[in-house]
Amino acid sequence: MTHLHDLGAREAADAVRSGRLSPVELTDHYLDRIERLNPQVGAYVTVTAEGAREQAARAEKAVLDAADPADLPPLHGVPVPVKDLNMVDGVRMTFGSSVFADLTGFADDSVARLLREAGTIMTGKTAVPEFGLPCYTEGDVAPPARTPWDPARSAGGSSGGAAAAVAAGPAPVAQGSDGGGSIRIPSSVCGLFGIKPTRGRISQGPIVPDLFGLSTNGPIARSVEDAALLLDVMAGPMPGDLYAAPPVEGSFLSYAGRPPGRLRIARSRQPAVPGAEVHPDCVPPTRRRPRCWRSWGTRSSSCRRCSGRRCSRTSSCSGA
Repeated sequence: MTHLHDLGAREAADAVRSGRLSPVELTDHYLDRIERLNPQVGAYVTVTAEGAREQAARAEKAVLDAADPADLPPLHGVPVPVKDLNMVDGVRMTFGSSVFADLTGFADDSVARLLREAGTIMTGKTAVPEFGLPCYTEGDVAPPARTPWDPARSAGGSSGGAAAAVAAGPAPVAQGSDGGGSIRIPSSVCGLFGIKPTRGRISQGPIVPDLFGLSTNGPIARSVEDAALLLDVMAGPMPGDLYAAPPVEGSFLSYAGRPPGRLRIARSRQPAVPGAEVHPDCVPPTRRRPRCWRSWGTRSSSCRRCSGRRCSRTSSCSGA
């Protein structure tokens, strides 16, 4: 029998709209998992159980009152937590620092607002390291975030709490943010799909704009489909944004379902950080082309002489 936490976000939303699943039941299930599992994986720094149950009750009433439930928002009744670097009105916001342990959000930022408009239920704020700077999630305001595949190991950072929540099952999907790997690192070590979108794809406003154009919000999910759906929900410009991405034809979800076509994949063993060295254990996998690449029709070869320069002779270059 499938447990509720085994459902993807899109599956859960479809079940809610069809009346097969109650938002109250779904929310209670995730709140129970948070209570049981959070001490082990350190996913949440703040749990908003009372507010989540109120939102779930309103979501259930909306399903019953809807003339056509198919017109309800895309993630109606689905619990989705918010990273503790994003502000939510009336909810504690620590930035992962004891300095802000008692700060309460005074407004919804753009992402929090869009998640509400998409019908999500906010079950709480996911843990981050202090100010989101390290690539691990440990601090003074919450237990360290751990990957459920091996709780002795870190869930990465800075979206480590979000990734731990999705991987362990206290959330079906989660919002994260990424400047130098803060979605990609936790998604990797927790076995998830994370996307750092193009700069300007998701608004950073209006509270903490990204002055350097490096950081952006993005989705973390257990499937490409759910990641694409959450990206659709969060994407869009706001007046005053410092950056804007070109519009997309169709939805990201529609692209997730199409064949990828022939891909060109670049590999690099050249560290981006001056003076850094690639660990010897990481070198052999870069010399092997995974079987899945072959099934996609890619070509892969290595050029050891280009030393990081762009190489037009190969599809994949060890120095590219």
